[in-house]
Amino acid sequence: MSKPPEPNESRERAPEIDAVRRERELDVVRPPVLTGEAVRRVLRVCPELAGMRLDRFVMTQLRSTSRSRTQQIVALGAFTPAGTPLRKNHRVRAEERVVLWREAWDEPHVDAELPVLYEDDALLAIDKPPHIAVHPTARHHRSTVTSLLAAARPGQHLTLAHRIDRETSGVLLLAKTRAADRAVKVEFEERNHVEKRYLALAWGTAPFELSTCELPMELDSTSSLRVKMRLAAPGAGLAAATTFEVLGRRCAPGGARAGQSYTLFRCTLHTGRQHQIRVHLRALGLPIVGDKLYGPDEELLRRAADGTLDDTDLARLELDRHALHAELLALTHPVTGRRLTITSKLYPDIQAFWDRLEEA
Repeated sequence: MSKPPEPNESRERAPEIDAVRRERELDVVRPPVLTGEAVRRVLRVCPELAGMRLDRFVMTQLRSTSRSRTQQIVALGAFTPAGTPLRKNHRVRAEERVVLWREAWDEPHVDAELPVLYEDDALLAIDKPPHIAVHPTARHHRSTVTSLLAAARPGQHLTLAHRIDRETSGVLLLAKTRAADRAVKVEFEERNHVEKRYLALAWGTAPFELSTCELPMELDSTSSLRVKMRLAAPGAGLAAATTFEVLGRRCAPGGARAGQSYTLFRCTLHTGRQHQIRVHLRALGLPIVGDKLYGPDEELLRRAADGTLDDTDLARLELDRHALHAELLALTHPVTGRRLTITSKLYPDIQAFWDRLEEA
């Protein structure tokens, strides 16, 4: 019997992939009030959501979006496939399609460097900076790893071997041939020989030097943020295991954060659950610095998505991204069969933060 898919980042994107497929199957009329640059997304109303107000339904489908922002989206861009505008109090019907239109984002060009950590005829590993998505999304089209590499290496075949979050920095592997892509993805799925290590800077003082957290995880059905995970009850959910090694403990030197303690961890993944390190560290009472979803308040993620974070929010977060860095990736080379280990030094923004702290 085949193994069921894990709720990893690939699973997380499945609704978007399905939406694209549904768009192609529909005759969607572009409303005349929109320009030719406008982009669309088709939402299907599943039977269990029938009867819900349109604005509430849309909020369940859009990640990390506040209610006020959702109502703006509906007012400006919610239409039927035939191009008829929909009101926010419209009651959705089972299997109804709602088309969300918006003008293309005025996305600023990012002239980011993607340093090469390793390259041969089959593989390319880069040192991904934070704040760059690995592939195009609704908000990021040009400023992504894949688009930047396509511009820098025109005509070269490159596919992502795995993915890391937009805010996470560090080792990212791509395949340069279809054969290498297939082989590496099989190895990642089986997880028999792949080793992943991360560095994480967390709030609090760890009461241990080395510890393995084996708490099961599941999607958080109580959160309107569709990407959020939580701990599952014993015997339920999906098995998850992370080993945490303390690399150092420090504290804030003074000021408003005087007395705040911090721990720098090396994290080894034994399973590949979505947000695994972040959830496990929060469960240990040691949330990652800068984490908008599992840190002080999950509403920070909504405000960040809406572009409304203020100085108070930024002061609570301390960093403008979660302090997580992909330090090491080791696997069997798909061509040579030899062990390949790729490493990346702690990214400068986290390193600078750590260097400003005092020894505990």
